[in-house]
Amino acid sequence: MERESMDFDVVIVGAGPAGLSTAIRLMQNAQKNDQELMVCVVEKGSEVGAHILSGAVFEPRSLAELFPEWESMGAPVTTKVTGDGIYLLKNEEKATKLPNFVVPKTMHNEGNYIVSMGNVCRWLAEQAEALGVEIFPGFPAQEVLYDDNGSVAGVITGDMGLDKAGNPKDSYVQGMELRAKYTVFAEGCRGHLGKSLIAKYNLDEGKSPQHYGIGFKEIWDIDPALHEEGLVVHTAGWPLESDTGGGGYLYHAENNQVLVGLIIDLNYANPYLSPFDEFQRYKHHPVIAQYLKGAKRVSYGARALAKGGLNSLPKMTMPGGLLVGCDAGTINTAKIKGNHTAMKSGIIAADTIAAALVGGDQGGSDLVAFEQNFAQSWLQPELHNTRNFSPAMHKLGTFWGGAYNTLDQNFFGGRLPFNFKDDSRDYAQMKPAQNCKEIEYPKPDGVLSFDKLSSVFLSNTNHEEEQPCHLQLADAEIPIKVNLATYAEPAQRYCPAGVYEVQTTESGEQEFVINAQNCVHCKTCDIKDPSQNITWVTPEGAGGPNYPNM
Repeated sequence: MERESMDFDVVIVGAGPAGLSTAIRLMQNAQKNDQELMVCVVEKGSEVGAHILSGAVFEPRSLAELFPEWESMGAPVTTKVTGDGIYLLKNEEKATKLPNFVVPKTMHNEGNYIVSMGNVCRWLAEQAEALGVEIFPGFPAQEVLYDDNGSVAGVITGDMGLDKAGNPKDSYVQGMELRAKYTVFAEGCRGHLGKSLIAKYNLDEGKSPQHYGIGFKEIWDIDPALHEEGLVVHTAGWPLESDTGGGGYLYHAENNQVLVGLIIDLNYANPYLSPFDEFQRYKHHPVIAQYLKGAKRVSYGARALAKGGLNSLPKMTMPGGLLVGCDAGTINTAKIKGNHTAMKSGIIAADTIAAALVGGDQGGSDLVAFEQNFAQSWLQPELHNTRNFSPAMHKLGTFWGGAYNTLDQNFFGGRLPFNFKDDSRDYAQMKPAQNCKEIEYPKPDGVLSFDKLSSVFLSNTNHEEEQPCHLQLADAEIPIKVNLATYAEPAQRYCPAGVYEVQTTESGEQEFVINAQNCVHCKTCDIKDPSQNITWVTPEGAGGPNYPNM
């Protein structure tokens, strides 16, 4: 059956900070140029913000470029950072607070704000719609649409109403073709279309492989007497071993809430490591636990983040399309911030597209002017000056890498004439289970630490059960024959939502079970599977978590 189609000037995939900034800037340019422009944003979440998860300490630089009067306009960016505390956790009880002079300047947060990026995106969506942008939540972009010349020509939204075998049910609705002169991919970290485009057009040729972490976040209502609105706490060290990168955070937001989380680099070697259980342990450290006395956990989520920096940033343009934000990997890991950089990349993309369309461009071109515009913006030097931050930690270890980064950032402004590169791939770092020590994690106490299923419940995750599995195995035998035999099947542990299990059947055989309805769309399985056998694709529209204010 021929699909219905709609034509736009620009289609944007993803209503996150990068996608919405692109849409807003496009319409601002259209108004300035007295130009009619049709722009649409498709979003796989049930509403804008439903799939947004970020720490988040927010630098408002890009927001001010979009809306210089953002404060008087009522943007949900109100909780100013009032203080920073950086701690080295030595073990489960001891910690040392680091003096400012040994902390990289990039981690100082004067002038920044503690925010819910989900709520910021909801506000940005309101501004975009007021400018004439059409936003379609609950419509995942499932495939890239190409023209006869091999250029990106738009996207195809996912079919709805298919059973597990892919057959139409009574509720079947065919996906639509959304055709555009230019398509902007802003899916977030490890976007499945972005991943396919990078491979198709060799956009990462000559670059270091992208590197990733998994980030956890919980929101807690705490005792008002313990609340210090605006306080930012970062930690390094325990519970992570010296060969595992990452760090924790606790931010005092408004309304007597704290945001607590842990980020773990996904290049870890021990297949017995469970990122979720490391996070549960983390909350028991006195530096964190002191704020959680008598508190109530109200939300939970997890999401992968790109950590490679400039050395891993692919070419961001292709014929007919652009990659922006975390779909490309624009995060500044030295700042532990990616929202302002994602927004700026969207602004640059919009300015580039607008100039082309005003000049009579009919679409389908490789907008190479984007690279020049990127290089001439503040984004290029910011990422260049922090290019060594993550690679130095990988190459030199936490202590010496941290020492190098402090020297480089505090005394040389990121201009030391070295270029560390990490050309390893995260999944390939995993060692066979027989070469690693099994990790015994304490049982959750139900006060500070919890199990996966009760945590997923707080993410409001839901999928229609009668639909094709969106976690696709290239070879159904690999999980048992290879991953279980060699790596004790680490999917059981690296997944933060209890999606993957190994069960014993009545006949005594071991079986790999995928509980896809639990999936919080973190993409960790797509990244960390040592056999690269799992591919994450979009489920039926509106499936996944429904984060209220993450």
